[in-house]
Order: sequence, then structure tokens, then C-alpha cells
Amino acid sequence: MKIAILGATGRAGSEIVAELARRGHDVLAISRKPGPSAGHVTPLALDARDTAALTTALRGHDAVVSAMRFADTDAPALTAAVRASGVPRFLVVGGAASLKTGDGKRLFDSPHFPDAYRAEAGAGIAFLDALTASEGLDWTFLSPAMVFDTGPRTGAYRTGKDDLLTDKDGNSFISFADYAIAMADEIETPRHHRERFTIAS
Repeated sequence: MKIAILGATGRAGSEIVAELARRGHDVLAISRKPGPSAGHVTPLALDARDTAALTTALRGHDAVVSAMRFADTDAPALTAAVRASGVPRFLVVGGAASLKTGDGKRLFDSPHFPDAYRAEAGAGIAFLDALTASEGLDWTFLSPAMVFDTGPRTGAYRTGKDDLLTDKDGNSFISFADYAIAMADEIETPRHHRERFTIAS
């Protein structure tokens, strides 16, 4: 498959690029400061806010994945570029803030939610709302566990829909490497059309 990754040099984006290339897919790694060419990976320097240039770059791909920071993303412009490019699937590296906790409230609404993450998390919630309200766009929003960080590539993960996944001790974690596996699995075998799902170890 031909897959374009936006935010390809970030921590999540770079793991997704590596996982897809490992599986033999041709990856267009888009970022403002791209990395080197390697194997199945073609880097491209591009500002995703340039809708016309982005539309041109995305044409001919089977899927596009956005791994960009939500606070730096213009959701309407980005979705417009995806639509105009004709790419059939749009997948988004989501956040955990919109997931529901045991009391039925969003993690974002917890009094313990860190203020330092509130702007980015709020932008992520708005992005998900915009996707939900969209028409004719085959999107998938993959929310990680509450702790999304460096860790082992185990190849194992659990899936859920709108509720935060925790283990028996109340921990909620997924590594970037295992998240990339889940994203690649969803690209290769689509199961979540026009919906959000979540994963955790």
C-alpha cells in the first residue's frame, strides 16, 4: 500500500513510519523538517497548513495518517485536503482526553487533568467532534491509553471504544511501538469506519 504520514518525525509518527515500512508499505513521510530516505520511506518537507500543496502530495495514496499535534492543526483545512486528494481513508493519532472514566465522565473533565495538557487535549476533542460531524469521509480516530510513551514493542494490545482501558491495578499505558502496530493493523484490515476506538497494553 501507499501511505502518507503527517507529522512523520514526531514520537508517534516516526514509530508508525517504521512499522509500516517494516511491513513493506511505501511510506511518504511528511513533516516540516523531514528525516532521511530509508528503504520504503520517502521524506517530504511540507507545511500541512498549505492545503493546495498537501492535496497534491496526498494524491494516489491508499491512506493518510495524521500524527500532528492538534494545537498546530487546522482541522477543516486538513480534512479538506484529504477529501480533495481522493485518498479513501483518513486515520488520526488521537488523544485519551475524550475517553470516559469509571464515573462516566471524560478524562478531560477530571479535576486532576493536568493544566499543561489542557490546550492540546481540548484541540484533540474538537478535532474528533469535527470528524464526527463530517459527511462522506472514511475516518478513524485511534485514542491511546492515558499514558502514551516510550516502551517495548510487544505486539500485544487490547481494544475498546469510548471508555479508558486500565489493567487490574488501574494503570493505563501503551507504548509508541505497540500503538504503531495497532495503527498498521487498522490500515491493513479496516475495522473501524467513521468511529473512534482506543487501545492499551
